[in-house]
Order: sequence, then structure tokens, then C-alpha cells
Amino acid sequence: MRVLSGVKPTGELLHLGNYFGALRQFVLLQDKYEDAIYFIADYHSMTAVRDSDLRRRYSMNVALDLLAVGVDPERAILFRQSDIPAVCELAWLLTSVTPMGMLERAHAYKAALDKGESVDHGLFTYPVLMAADILLYHADLVPVGQDNKQHIEMTRDMAQRFNHSYECEALVLPEPYILEETGVVPGTDGQKMSAAYDNTVQMFAEKKTLKKSVMGIQTDSTPVEGPKDPSAAIFQIWNLFASESEREEMAERARAGGLGYGDVKKDLLERVLDHFGPMRERRDNFESRPEEVEEILSDGAERARAIAEPVLDGCRQAAGLGSPSGV
Repeated sequence: MRVLSGVKPTGELLHLGNYFGALRQFVLLQDKYEDAIYFIADYHSMTAVRDSDLRRRYSMNVALDLLAVGVDPERAILFRQSDIPAVCELAWLLTSVTPMGMLERAHAYKAALDKGESVDHGLFTYPVLMAADILLYHADLVPVGQDNKQHIEMTRDMAQRFNHSYECEALVLPEPYILEETGVVPGTDGQKMSAAYDNTVQMFAEKKTLKKSVMGIQTDSTPVEGPKDPSAAIFQIWNLFASESEREEMAERARAGGLGYGDVKKDLLERVLDHFGPMRERRDNFESRPEEVEEILSDGAERARAIAEPVLDGCRQAAGLGSPSGV
């Protein structure tokens, strides 16, 4: 089994939604399977980031965050997406068999239209490049949040269409890997936690910034003595750092009344600091050695290329592109 996923570099630091929805799974899966591939999706960031210096900085930050949480370059392949330009060629091959209707049903595209945003071709064809990311490495398992399950379904559809069109088995159909209990992490405003919504709690923010984010989690106006809804965003986030027995006890206290939101936030802040403390130290260590991080990414790209090139060649041969194999 080969597991694969990527992280888009569109902000300074990754957040709790990234960690519980994806990064934590990366580490668990690299320990469970011998073949794990993780990449920094800098091509994907081009739909949101139009500053080259920012993109490079954000990409390095993602590399540092992945290494900090425990992605091990000895057990997993870690690389920058743009160091494997073959993914763009595969994306074109997939585009040629992907119907417009499929792309028009993509959640990100529909959300942009609903907001009245201007949609460029990059956003519209985003699912095709994502499919190429997965299919280029014959990935079997793709850890994603519940809201991204559609992308895996579309990836499977594109692979089937290509294989059927050219009567081949050049592409492997992947399966999604989802932890249901942390499929969607709420942000400080109750929506899905996302840098796009500016509602995140960053894993490695300075303590002052972290405190501001946690204390800023929106709650209702229920007085301290009143009963609280255990499914409110503040409790959902707190639950991520608690054991099952602690969650049950907190839910009982919330429903009984007498529990202040402020006390929950203060406890949450301490739990976040404790949980990410050792990771923060690892991150600082790697950040002080940028040359070593670049070596890790370069080595990862070389290993990824060795997997990707035969897959792309198989697709080219199936589609009748280039010279015949062996000539």
C-alpha cells in the first residue's frame, strides 16, 4: 500500500485544522505503511498566492511544519510539487478526458461562484491537477478531510476514463483515508478552520498570538451558571486535546451549568502549548539548518521522480504520445 498526500503553502503557519485533519495522519500512516509520499503543493498555491517570495517562504514553512510534527524523511518521501513538472503533463492528459460537468460540480468552484468571486482557469481545473498529484505515483491511499472526499471520487473517475479511453491499466484507482471524528475542525468563528476565512489557531504561533486566537473563539452569551451546548465550537476544539473520559466529563459539566467559557479557553490554551511544545523545539532546530531541509526536499524529489517517470511514460505510451516504447 502506498499512501500519498500534500499540503498547500498559502499562509505563514499551519493550523489545528491542518494538524488534526491531515498532518497527524501523515505520521500515523508513515508508521503503518512502508511506502509514504508527502509533498508541498506549491503549484496549487498559484491560484491564491501571486508573490514569488511569499510562495518560497510559505513552502519552506510547510516543510518545517511537516518535519516538526514527525514526518520522517528516512521513512517517507518529502518533496516540493514543482520539482516534479511531470505532474503538469499528466494533468493535461487527464484534462483531455475530463468532462466540464464534473469540474462544474467541484465544491471549491461552486463556493467561489456563490461568493461572486472571479474564477480563473487554475481554480476551475484544480481537481485535475490534484488528480495528477495522486495518480502520478500510483497512490493507493490518500488521507483527506471529509470535505475533500469529492476530490478522490473525481480522481477515480478521471483514472477510469483515461484507462477506458485508451484500453489500458496505466493508472491505479486510489481510496480516501478519513478519520471521521476529526473530519472537519471548526475555526474561531464556528466555520471550518481555514486560512481563507482568517479563523485559524496556528500550531506554532508565538504564545501571545496563540492566546489571542484561543481567547477569540466565538461563544454565545449564555451566563456562567447556565447550561452550555457540548457541541459548540469551543468544546469541539477542546475535545481534540482530551481523552474520551475527559470529553464525557466536560460534556456533563457543560450541560449542568456553572462552567464559564473563559475557563475552557484557558485550559485549551495550556493544552495546545503542551501538545505542540516538543514539536516547536524540533521546528526551531530544523529552521536553524535550512541547507539540511533543502537537501531533504532535493533527495525526496529524486526518489519521487523515480516513481513518477515510469507512470507518466506508461500513460504517454497508452495515449500514443512520443516515440514507441523501446525505439
